[in-house]
Amino acid sequence: MRRITGEQCLMRIFIGESDRYGHRPLYEALIALFRTNGFAGATVLRGVAGFGAHSIYHTDKLLELSTDLPFIIEVVESREHIDALMPEIDAMMNGGMVTLERVEVVRYYHCHEGEGEE
Repeated sequence: MRRITGEQCLMRIFIGESDRYGHRPLYEALIALFRTNGFAGATVLRGVAGFGAHSIYHTDKLLELSTDLPFIIEVVESREHIDALMPEIDAMMNGGMVTLERVEVVRYYHCHEGEGEE
């Protein structure tokens, strides 16, 4: 297993639930891209409300139920690894936003079965 420690890069990708790449949801296509390219990990978060470049408000409230809730994909990886994949990420996205920031990884490892359990 590859270990990452020290200064790394946090990439956040802000997209909508209805965004697609080909015939599949964009978030699924991006996660598959990161796995295929050996990224350390990625997480998809669903927002309960938000708006983007067009200022259209999306929410999960029952009376205003949106079919396009905000999604955030977070990836912690080396800047070099992210930069190498950025052209492909850009080509997959029709809108949204990508941000990068420096982070300090203090712990990252896989717990083997039976370890870490009480």
